[in-house]
Amino acid sequence: MRIILRARGDFDEWRDAARHALAQGISPRDIDWLSEAAADQELFPPPVAPKTAARAISVPKDFLPLAESLICHSDPARFDLAYRLLWRLQSEKDLLHIRSDPDVTRAHALNRAVHRDSHKMHAFVRFKEMPSETERRAFVAWFEPDHYIVARNAGFFQRRFTDMDWLIATPKGSIAWDGETVRFCDAPAERPDISDEADDLWRTYYAHIFNPARLKVKMMQTEMPKKYWKNLPEAALIPELISGAEQRVREMAERAASDQAPAFHHRLRTRQS
Repeated sequence: MRIILRARGDFDEWRDAARHALAQGISPRDIDWLSEAAADQELFPPPVAPKTAARAISVPKDFLPLAESLICHSDPARFDLAYRLLWRLQSEKDLLHIRSDPDVTRAHALNRAVHRDSHKMHAFVRFKEMPSETERRAFVAWFEPDHYIVARNAGFFQRRFTDMDWLIATPKGSIAWDGETVRFCDAPAERPDISDEADDLWRTYYAHIFNPARLKVKMMQTEMPKKYWKNLPEAALIPELISGAEQRVREMAERAASDQAPAFHHRLRTRQS
């Protein structure tokens, strides 16, 4: 059986197809999971029409959140991995607790990658104000995720930025909020060419919190990978801040406190006695 999906992070799309395949008793080795993009490169015969469901399906509660995360990963093998876990769980009820199992190990690695990508989206989205046709302020942001995480993070931004209209565009889909409804489009977006006064505020803020005495370049690039820099206004300062870090540390040392107590120290001690 060949199953062709849009493959853009829609868990329901995979779940419906997996239910049909599992109900028919189709083994994971007998299914080719393909994205529309991959299917367009070759000609395939029409997919096999699913038969009426004939077996009950049960999974542990830990499987659904794990599978939802897997489907958001960009690995082409994610659908096969999720279905293989689903198939095995029908007879291996404790499978997800066996962390040494290759399928389970791989699933958790993909899960961590998706969660890390979501964390970076929360941290590195930079809104820029746009003209608004209503009384509410309007903003737009551009972000480049590694995985199909846009829809699953809509709630985070809706809760945090409820009082403004916004659009977050990415190559893997877009989300928008108008004060009443969150809308999602899985079509790839193009990067908008925009800037606003907040860019200078970000640069000023970052320059003031940068501590040259605690600079660890490798650690900094782990938390803020270079691939994000081009979309962060404050990142333009990083090369200069790094190159001048040693000089600033020397200047800080020269301004360090001396062993002499301030003049008012003696007056305070006199009053206390």
